[in-house]
Amino acid sequence: MGEGGFGTHERYASLFSAVPTPSYVVMEDLLRRNLSILRDLQQAMGAHVLLAQKAFSMFRFYPLVAEYLAGAAASGLYEARLAHEEMPGKENHVFSPAFKRGDMEEIVKIADHIVFNSFAQWEKHGALALAHGCSCGLRINPEYSTQEHAIYDPCSAGSRLGVKRRDFRPEKLKGLKGLHFHTLCEQGAEPLAQTLEVVEEKFGEWLPRMEWINFGGGHHITRKSYDIGLLKRCVEKMQKKYGLEVYIEPGEAIALDAGFLVAEVLEIVENDTPVAILDTSAACHMPDVIEMPYRPPVLGAGEAGEKPFTCTLAGPTCLAGDTIGTYSFDAPLAVGSRVIFGDMAIYTMVKNNTFNGMPLPSIISVDAAGAWQVVRRFGYEDFKMRLS
Repeated sequence: MGEGGFGTHERYASLFSAVPTPSYVVMEDLLRRNLSILRDLQQAMGAHVLLAQKAFSMFRFYPLVAEYLAGAAASGLYEARLAHEEMPGKENHVFSPAFKRGDMEEIVKIADHIVFNSFAQWEKHGALALAHGCSCGLRINPEYSTQEHAIYDPCSAGSRLGVKRRDFRPEKLKGLKGLHFHTLCEQGAEPLAQTLEVVEEKFGEWLPRMEWINFGGGHHITRKSYDIGLLKRCVEKMQKKYGLEVYIEPGEAIALDAGFLVAEVLEIVENDTPVAILDTSAACHMPDVIEMPYRPPVLGAGEAGEKPFTCTLAGPTCLAGDTIGTYSFDAPLAVGSRVIFGDMAIYTMVKNNTFNGMPLPSIISVDAAGAWQVVRRFGYEDFKMRLS
């Protein structure tokens, strides 16, 4: 995750005090900052940069994204439809570990690139995709892990994602135009360069038969410490050595540090460490806090014990483990205090849920002039409609 986007928080202080809680607040100017970096990189490299919708699907901003990037990457039919409807005319790439026939019959009408997870899936759906003019590719698994989060590691033991070298069937390549690998998670260019060497070692003999290669996602390109020069060299290597078009699918990089979650303290429970119960929930509104696990940045807060008043932030659900983390503040929190979480545009709206009947946060957009607008409110019917 990012650093929170708090470098410009003073500009937003009055906004954070005014918006309803809980709410996701996404800033156009911070999105444009990220998109400008990616557009400049895309132009300099001659590569195609795609929005990975699994991280950020706030389609309110899809027309903005379309101004800067080549298109979008989808993980199935619904994301593919969303990109087709909200970014018309842009590239639409789709990958899934397995496709239903009915879904594929719709996908081929709206996608231009389809990546299959296995030769079996390619044999099952390839003819239909080719008949509709789709450029088809195969996901490969280089079996080279570069991260510590097993839940997000496609190269971990037992992974279902991608074809391993031992299972590769070159006699089945006819009709396939590209190879795709996705092995990174919130990482820099160094792991990409290392992975690319392994990809060449294991699959390089078939790269000259391809037209394109897709580096997947997980690239933290808009993070300040990211080595953009190394990424460019990786892209240029594939272009010059094999004559390939290069695609990358960052999701987090598009909206990194561009959004916030504004919450309010409902109650203070006195314990060994005071616990502030908020109107937002880790389990419901920011699931990565529990899954990753991940400690989100909080405006004005420090590590436990760093500042005079230490407090644990927790949600109002019945889940005992619905805690966000322990932080310290300059002054004690009180009922009605606002708590501002940073880096909340990614993997929040796309993963949230209504466990315990928790209301979903409103979604608020803030334009470049600082004017804010609630673009979506959620209520009881949004909870009930998912049940029967």
